[in-house]
Amino acid sequence: MGATLRISLCWLALTGGALAAGGEHADPAKDAAMRALAVRDAPKDVSAQDYVAKEPAKTGYCANIADAAADARFAWQKEQLAAMERQVEERIKLLEEKRAEYEAWLKRRNEFLAKADESVVAVYAKMRPDAAALQLANMPDEAAAALLTKLNARTASAILSEMEAARAAGLARAMSESGRKDATAPAPKKNQRS
Repeated sequence: MGATLRISLCWLALTGGALAAGGEHADPAKDAAMRALAVRDAPKDVSAQDYVAKEPAKTGYCANIADAAADARFAWQKEQLAAMERQVEERIKLLEEKRAEYEAWLKRRNEFLAKADESVVAVYAKMRPDAAALQLANMPDEAAAALLTKLNARTASAILSEMEAARAAGLARAMSESGRKDATAPAPKKNQRS
């Protein structure tokens, strides 16, 4: 029997005995109803047998969902790996684009420098500055700038001073951009596979 039930029965016995001792008649129906309520409302004692009977059900539940939980975990890991793979592919694509851009720039630079052949440079180096300025004024900007970069500084400045100011400024800008790209261009690596 539970402790609360015992206390309730003791209380009933004491109050019933006190009422009987006082001369008042106790109502047997009321006493029976009070005892029934006390039994009904008393907390149930949980035995070890009840606990052991319930525990395998919990273990069974965990065992039953273990495969589903593992599948969910593997699906999540697969999704994370796929996302990382997409990020790596995007970065590889960006690197390939940059590599192609540098290769195109290097090709353009080599073509630019090839336009100023050494023999042509020697001819312009021996010309008078005013005559060379007239010749270079009629050349395309890239060719004229390439030729001026191959000349020594004194000869190139004399030729530029004889040109129209806008044309000379354009050629000087093309020459300086070529020099700036030379400084920032990555050095080609030897023994590199294409």
